Amino acid sequence: MSVIKKCLFPAAGYGTRFLPVTKSMPKEMLPLVNKPLIEYGVDEAMDAGIHGMAIITGRGKRALEDHFDISYELEHQIAGTKKEGALADIRRIIRECTFSYTRQVEMKGLGHAILTGETLIGDDPFAVLLADDYCVTEGPGVLAQMVALYEKYQCSIVAIEEVPRDETNKYGVIDGVEEAPGLYRVSQMVEKPDPEVAPSNLAIIGRYILTPDIFDILRETPPGRNDEIQITDALMTQAKMGRVLAYKFKGRRFDCGSIEGFMEASNYNFAHVYRKD
Repeated sequence: MSVIKKCLFPAAGYGTRFLPVTKSMPKEMLPLVNKPLIEYGVDEAMDAGIHGMAIITGRGKRALEDHFDISYELEHQIAGTKKEGALADIRRIIRECTFSYTRQVEMKGLGHAILTGETLIGDDPFAVLLADDYCVTEGPGVLAQMVALYEKYQCSIVAIEEVPRDETNKYGVIDGVEEAPGLYRVSQMVEKPDPEVAPSNLAIIGRYILTPDIFDILRETPPGRNDEIQITDALMTQAKMGRVLAYKFKGRRFDCGSIEGFMEASNYNFAHVYRKD
């Protein structure tokens, strides 16, 4: 059984890069072939032994709650037909997981979204997964890799990957000492630095494991870039005490927060995942 019991999904954003479809549809419900992004995220959390799903929602996000619930009318309509097989995965998720929800009333950054989730998480270490970062691996999922590291190191961990130097202004970027192959003890974290001042090209992606003291730190963290509460600023407080690791995960990430990345992920998923199923 995993030492990490809950995974937090910040899902209250507006998804403006996908307008007009996200005017009435949550970005997290955009489908890669026939499954929404957030379901792939839940699958990854379950692969890591996590079964408590905590979702930060907002206005217009009811579809997220409806998806992870039983639709009795639909079940009745397809009962006894071949179409029942299409619901096997989501039925398993509903059966094996618990889902809790709270709303982020104001959009004040990822750090604020995570702080909003405190009431759902409590005083235990937890994972954070951003569903628009779709990750594929040949072995254990990204969160499973990170949970194994947490069991050894017992500190906050962020997933990182190398990005082109001219794209550092799209990410949180770390610097640190490599303690083991692909594992860095973080000494610096900067939110969306310009390429000429970025400390490295090691960018944080949407996978975190956080210790519960992050909530107290977030409460004391002033707004940073874009006048938002940045999780990188809060993590930097932990990093100053040597309590943050950055892990270059094994796998491939698709940025489904962009139209180009979403289409690339859709094509990959159709060719390598959907057809195998």
